[in-house]
Amino acid sequence: MKVFKFGGASVKDAAAVKNVSAILARFPNQKLVVVVSAMGKTTNKLEELIEALYAQDHRIYAGLLDDIKAYHYEIAAGLFAEKHFHIYKELEDIFEHLAQLFFKPLADNRSFQYDQIIAIGELISSKMLAAFLKDQGYSAAWLDAKSIIRTDNQYQEAQVDWSKTKELCSQKVLPMLANEAIAVTQGFIGHTSEGFTTTLGREGSDYSAGILAYCCEAESVTIWKDVPGMLNADPKYFEKTQLLSQISFKEAIELSYYGASVIHPKTVQPLQQKNIPLYVRSFVDPEAPGTTISAAAERDAQIPSYIVKFDQVLVTFSTKDFSFIAEKQLSEIFAALAQMQAHINVMQNSALNFSVLLDRKKIDVAQLQSLLGSNYHIRYNENLELVTIRHYNEAILAEMCANKTSLVSQQTRTTARLVLQPK
Repeated sequence: MKVFKFGGASVKDAAAVKNVSAILARFPNQKLVVVVSAMGKTTNKLEELIEALYAQDHRIYAGLLDDIKAYHYEIAAGLFAEKHFHIYKELEDIFEHLAQLFFKPLADNRSFQYDQIIAIGELISSKMLAAFLKDQGYSAAWLDAKSIIRTDNQYQEAQVDWSKTKELCSQKVLPMLANEAIAVTQGFIGHTSEGFTTTLGREGSDYSAGILAYCCEAESVTIWKDVPGMLNADPKYFEKTQLLSQISFKEAIELSYYGASVIHPKTVQPLQQKNIPLYVRSFVDPEAPGTTISAAAERDAQIPSYIVKFDQVLVTFSTKDFSFIAEKQLSEIFAALAQMQAHINVMQNSALNFSVLLDRKKIDVAQLQSLLGSNYHIRYNENLELVTIRHYNEAILAEMCANKTSLVSQQTRTTARLVLQPK
C-alpha cells in the first residue's frame, strides 16, 4: 500500500482534478490512500469566513460563502455531466450548514470553532475527488479522516494519539483497501475522543500522509507538488537552483526546521522511525523522477542548500543596571517571548547583551516594551534577512554577504546562519 498526498494547487480546478485522476491511472493494481488538501485557496477563504462570523458581519459572511459556493460549483460543473449527481446534494448540505451556522451561538473556545469550520475545505475536496474517481470507473471510496486520526483536544495544533490512531487504521483503512483500490481522505484533520474535529496545524496535510503511512505500514509516501522536487533554494530568489534528487531523512528534517517550505516539519519523523521512503514529485510532470528522501545520507553534502527568511527584526536586550545576562535574566526574557508566542529564529548572547531574531509580523514591540522595558534597554534592527546555508564554503559566505552588512554570523561544520542588513 502507498500513500499519495495532493495539495490545494493540484485540485484547484476541474482540469487539475482530472490531472490527479490521470496520475492515479499510472498506478494500476496498486492499493492507494490518497490524502487531499482543500481546493486552491479555500482554507484562506474559510479563515476570512471565521473572521466575519466572530465580527457578526452577515453581509461579509454571506458574500464569502457565496464565493466559496460558486468556486466549488464551477469545479463540479467541469467534472460531472449531470447536476442530479449525488455530489451536488452533498455540497448543498455542507453550504446550508455553513449558512445556518451564522445564526447559532459562537463557541467560547475560538480555536474549537475554527477547527469545526476550517476542516470543511478538505471535506469538500475529498468528497469531490472520490466522486469523480468513482464516476470515471475507479475502484475508489471516501474515507473520513475524523474516523481514523485520533488526537487530543488542543484545537488548531492537535497532538496525535499514535496507539489509538494505529488501532483505528487497522479497523477502518485496511478493510476498506481490501475491497477498494483507492481510499480518498482528508489531510490536516483529526478528531477527539468525543468526536469533535481537530486540525494538525497549518499545512498539516503532509503530516496526515506521514501519520497514515506510519500507522498502516505503508510501502512509501509520495507528495505531489507543482515543483520538480525539493530544490536547493527558492527559485523566486535564486536563479540557478538545483534539484536535490536524493537526501536523507535527517537532512530533510534539518531543511524543514530552518524553513524550507516543500515538506511540513513533522512529516518526516514518523517515516524515519519505520524507514518508509518519501518521494516529492511533480504533478505537472509526473514522468520526472523528483526527490527521494530515505535513510541514505551519502549524497546530503553534494549540493549546498539556501533558505531565506525576510522581514526579520533583531531585538537586543541589555540590563539597565549593567549586570550580566545570566540564567535569571534569560528566563525572564524567554517567559515574555513565550507569552507573546514569538518564535525565535536565532539567538546570541554576550556578557551584557542578549539578542533574538524574530519574524517582524509576529512581534508586538509595544507589548514587549511593557513586559520587559522596566528592567531592560531594548533595541531593534528591522528589515533584516536570515540566510541559512547547509553545506556551505567560504566562497558561498562571501557571495551571500556581498553588498550587505552581517549583524550576526553563526557556523557549525555543516550549517551557516547569517543575519544580513541590505546596504
